[in-house]
Amino acid sequence: MIVSAPGANSLGSDMVSGKQAQTMAEEAARVAMIRRLGIPTEASEFFDEFATHMAEATGFLYGMVNLFLAEQTFIGLHNPPAGSGHLVVGRTMSRDHGWCPEVVQRRKALPLHNVHASPRFSGNHVVDAVGIQAYFGAPLIHEDIAVGTVCVIDPDPRPLSDARRLRDIVVDSGGAVMRAVTVNARRS
Repeated sequence: MIVSAPGANSLGSDMVSGKQAQTMAEEAARVAMIRRLGIPTEASEFFDEFATHMAEATGFLYGMVNLFLAEQTFIGLHNPPAGSGHLVVGRTMSRDHGWCPEVVQRRKALPLHNVHASPRFSGNHVVDAVGIQAYFGAPLIHEDIAVGTVCVIDPDPRPLSDARRLRDIVVDSGGAVMRAVTVNARRS
């Protein structure tokens, strides 16, 4: 199905598919919800603490609280110490990279104890650029809108026997982030 985008001219040069229109509507709803909840869209020490706690609780090198804006935006970030020999990642990343786009789309946690265990998840920019082998992420959802994710990543795979515990830590961290966000929104 093809529909006209808002402001499309009569020649149809701004036509979008039904899937594209749905994606645009989801993105608009996400941005509106982020604004309504008063979630900062830049680095935040408050959310850095969540990312650090999650990384420490799981034993992972990296932790993120991630909003899905024009790019993935890490409003909360925990990196390994400078000089550790591990890459220090920045605060943004393409929405086509990593595994968080999958988490937002599926709207449930994604535990990858070893990203190479599945060809679907093994070929990824983050694997190549940062050398990541383990990923655990969970969506941040409010009123049925996925605004982002929380996740931890690490260059070492984890035993499958530990996957449930790690997933539960990340899911619980996502719940704590959303509780903090909604409490702050009610105070405003």
